[in-house]
Amino acid sequence: MNLLRKIRETGRVAEQAPPAPQAERLPAARELAGSVQVRCVDAGSCNGCEIEIAAAFGPVYDAERYGARVVASPRHADVLLVTGPVTRNMAEPLRRTVEATPRPRLVIAVGDCALNCGEFAGGYGVQGSVADVVPVDLQVPGCPPEPDAIVAALRTVTRR
Repeated sequence: MNLLRKIRETGRVAEQAPPAPQAERLPAARELAGSVQVRCVDAGSCNGCEIEIAAAFGPVYDAERYGARVVASPRHADVLLVTGPVTRNMAEPLRRTVEATPRPRLVIAVGDCALNCGEFAGGYGVQGSVADVVPVDLQVPGCPPEPDAIVAALRTVTRR
């Protein structure tokens, strides 16, 4: 169906958003429902996940319409998106960043490297996965994960 015909028949240009996902297993999500402030932390990634996170917050996927907004400081954040395997030099800064984030907070590990070190497993400078260093509340698998998966994880937190 062409776009003009669709607009005439439905009165809308775009499809409605899918229903909000359920977040029963995330107790902090109940307190954060509605909108969250997100801080991205690169713990040693190849930058592939960061590109997909940027796309998730860009005009096509527009994660902000579901209540997720990127902030520059962990002191203003509710959610930390952590990418990459945790390197030896980033283990302590990651712990400090998590501690600087006020409660209730959620840590989301984004990408296969954050979940299980991916291609970097066994590397000299790799401390381990994100869960080896800090508690992880939600995981987004993929190498790199698609923006849809990142937005779906954020929607699980915001319940929008």
